[in-house]
Formats: sequence, structure tokens, C-alpha cells
Amino acid sequence: MQRRRQCLRGGGRWRADCGEYTSQHQSVHAELVEALPFFVFAFVSKGKDSPSTSSGRTGLEIVNQAHRQIGKPNRSGIVCTADHASNHVPSDIALGIPAHLLHEHIAVDIGTEAIAEILARDHAIPAHIAAVSRLVCDLNRKETAPGLVPEVSDGHPIPGNDGADREARLNRFHRPYHTALEQWLAEAEPKLILSLHSFTPRLASRDEPRPWQVGVLYNQDDRAARIAIPLLAAEGLTVGDNLPYSGRDLNYTMNRHAEAHGRPYLGVELRQDLVQTPADHTRWAALLADITLRVASALR
Repeated sequence: MQRRRQCLRGGGRWRADCGEYTSQHQSVHAELVEALPFFVFAFVSKGKDSPSTSSGRTGLEIVNQAHRQIGKPNRSGIVCTADHASNHVPSDIALGIPAHLLHEHIAVDIGTEAIAEILARDHAIPAHIAAVSRLVCDLNRKETAPGLVPEVSDGHPIPGNDGADREARLNRFHRPYHTALEQWLAEAEPKLILSLHSFTPRLASRDEPRPWQVGVLYNQDDRAARIAIPLLAAEGLTVGDNLPYSGRDLNYTMNRHAEAHGRPYLGVELRQDLVQTPADHTRWAALLADITLRVASALR
């Protein structure tokens, strides 16, 4: 345990040669698997245009324009959502922005798709993954929110969204995504939902420090958050409590699918400079699998 914490404190990253983490996670998993027979996570995909899309996929996969699902949930497990994991823009939609912006935080939650796929592939955690960029339709906004089809994002104009047909995008992306997620969760009746996002270390439109390595977000239901925050801090991480965003302001998916049904959930934001490489993705997936198992067990 001490060796692992030292790895984390060295710049906030794990060393690839630190083997204690994997062995401990396997031990924790073995202890909890009987109590929690299945774990499901829903994440948003970056689509085939993403720089970090993984080719290694296993199990059942369902794909459409709004989302894809990897694996099939069982009842009383853990599920996870990632509403911003895709940077895909359909060929019939022209946003009118430089191509490089599609690989920045305004278009995609960097790292979350790869982490979701590893959770599904290596940790028996099925995933519900969105398949369209937040610049086309922000799936974590209510239907009437101005930012649902953003005309500006972090100071960057999105000219192709000026005068866009909001109803068409709602019907094509937003409603199918949430209908599928609603059905998926109703079938699973999960013990815990993990909502996975990532955040930029620095906004272009604001000059403010963002020192947290991971944030835990919540609105009214903070049951899982109160358990997870000290667990993450014990790993040597700098943890934001409802930071860098407040779940009381930006929490649509969890408000609709978790809080409205009394389902416990854990909203997680990972700082994007810590989720850049395949090794980063593997380490964060292992840590999140461990933390969510422990949180779900403590919720019993």
C-alpha cells in the first residue's frame, strides 16, 4: 500500500512497474464478487474518428448513431455512464471549426472512452457509451438547455450550430441515447452507477487553477460521493469535492437516471493531462474498478 501511494504522489501518476495495485484489486474483487455479482458502467464513446479509440472489444456490443453498449448488465451490479466520450461528428453535420478542436476538451472528454472499454474488457464492467460529440448534441444537458447544441464552447465559436435544427438533433441523438440508457438501467436495477467524465487542466476562457487530479460530483444524493472521496484521497490523489464543476449545476444524466429513481451513483471527473496514454487508461480503469467495488460494498 505504501509503495503504491508513493507511485501516485510522484506527479500524480502510477508507475508501470508498481505491481501492488493489480494484486490488491484482484483480492478485493474476489472478496466482493459474491456480494456484487455483476458491475455495469455506461460511458460516452468518441467514435471512429477519436485518437484514442480502442480496437480490443469483447462481449455483446450494440451500436447506433447515439450510443453503443458493450456487455449486458445483470441485476444489482454497478453501471457506468460517460456522456462525453466521443468526438464523432456525422458526415452530414458541418460544425465549421478547425479539425484540431475535435481532439480537445470542447469536443470530447479525453480518455474516458478508452477507460470505459478497458473496464468492459478487463474488469467485467459492461458499458453504455455515447457515439457523438458534445459539440453536435450535449447528452448531459436537459432538452431546453442553451448548451445542448452549443454555439460557443470555451471561447471557440461553433458556426455550424448557429440556427441548427435542435429538434432534429434531439430526435437523432439525445432522445435515443437516454431512452436506451433508461431501458438498460431498468433491466439492471444497479447497485451503483459510475458516471465518468474528464476535465481540462486549464480553460482557455478563464484564468483559474485546477489542481485536482480527480473530482467527485453530486447533486442531492451524495451517498456514494461521501464514501469515495476519502478512498481516492487515501490513494494519494488530490480530490475535488464537487469540483471542478458542481453536480448541483451540471448533472442532467444522473439527475434523470439516478437521483429521480433513488439509485446511488458516483460522478467522477478525471484531469485530462493524467489520462493521455494507454498506460494511464489502464491504471485509471484499475483504480476506478477497485474504488467502485468498495463503494458499492459499503452501500449495502
